[in-house]
Amino acid sequence: MFPADFINVLRETAGLDRTERIVAALSADPEVSVRVNPAKMSLAALHAHFGPLAGDAVPWASQEGFYLQERPSFTLDPLFHAGAYYVQEASSMYVGSLFDRAVAALGRVSGLRVLDLCAAPGGKTTQLLSHMDAGSLLVANEVVPARATVLAENVARWGCPNVAVTSSDPSCFSPLQSWFDVAVVDAPCSGEGMFRKDERAVAEWSLANVRLCAARQRRILGDVWPALAPGGFLIYSTCTFNRLEDEDNVEWICQELGGECLEMRHFWPGEDRGEGFFAALIQKGGSYVPGNHPASTSLTVIEKGSLLKVFPAAFARDLTRLDKSLKIIASGIAVATRKGRDLVPEADFALAVDRVSLDGLDYAVVDISREQALQFLSKEPLPLPDAPRGYLLLAFEGQGLGFVKNLGTRTNSLLPASRRILQRPGHSQ
Repeated sequence: MFPADFINVLRETAGLDRTERIVAALSADPEVSVRVNPAKMSLAALHAHFGPLAGDAVPWASQEGFYLQERPSFTLDPLFHAGAYYVQEASSMYVGSLFDRAVAALGRVSGLRVLDLCAAPGGKTTQLLSHMDAGSLLVANEVVPARATVLAENVARWGCPNVAVTSSDPSCFSPLQSWFDVAVVDAPCSGEGMFRKDERAVAEWSLANVRLCAARQRRILGDVWPALAPGGFLIYSTCTFNRLEDEDNVEWICQELGGECLEMRHFWPGEDRGEGFFAALIQKGGSYVPGNHPASTSLTVIEKGSLLKVFPAAFARDLTRLDKSLKIIASGIAVATRKGRDLVPEADFALAVDRVSLDGLDYAVVDISREQALQFLSKEPLPLPDAPRGYLLLAFEGQGLGFVKNLGTRTNSLLPASRRILQRPGHSQ
């Protein structure tokens, strides 16, 4: 089932007995786990939402994540589309713990600049946002344009304004000298932790590819290292097991780049309930000097063309600096678009954790049923004859889903086509 070279390399890294347990575990069904968006609902409420499907807490993320007994249809759950939770592999949730440790060591909570370099599809990005103070800034980057689009969608669902999504090569970060306090690099890898979920990962595995990945990881790390402040922290992770991409690269960071490893941890299938993961917390040499951003969570309105968005006031000037080096595809929360004298609400605004008031932007909030929510998400006709005319924010169980314009006899949906549910049981498309 698995390549002989994979077994041999795994034995060198994990030992004979552990290798047998890992291989046996990789033949079983994958685990399913979810992580709550604490800005939108409580962990207890999410647990109740899944009812009998809800299982044990993820041990290293017990305040935010838990396992499910089986995989439901997340596509048919309006709360998923509202960004109330994220479906995230349990092992990778450990990044949140390492981030908390880094922030504690820096001795400050607000005013931080944080980088998630290889961020798509957004699991670690949304987790970082939940662990960050609202007065700090997260830059979430994905070099592949199609994956960056997915990342931006997931970030929008999370509803936080203190984030910019970029799509740039890691080398573009080098000019941002000592700019970030914490950098997370979940590097592209040989994907051994995907073996249970994706047969292609097994078919594409080779020792040559492992070596290629290890070399590429070093290039990425070397590119981003100058952007990390002295005394700042790097969280390096992979979803693979072998030493070449994991321990050897940590050793290279310490010897060649000047870091100090404070922690390394493997998550092994068969021992830890997850698909497998490696993470290390590394501190850059030098004395840490905090940035001069004030501890403020106030938002400012930025108008770019016809689009109005909100962004943390303390970091508004940083957008200009980032725009000189990086390709920014989204930042803050898009609130509305000017059309003549009117303001048309943006879909992302419906998903925001906090909704600011803008002069000229009027809408009513209407609670809808699960069936109505699925009609809206499918872009099916959704008449709301008893609701007020004009723009309506549709909410399911208190969570914003999106906007429609109610004309009385019918509604016009403002849901982007990219967010449409394509299939539903008992419905033809």
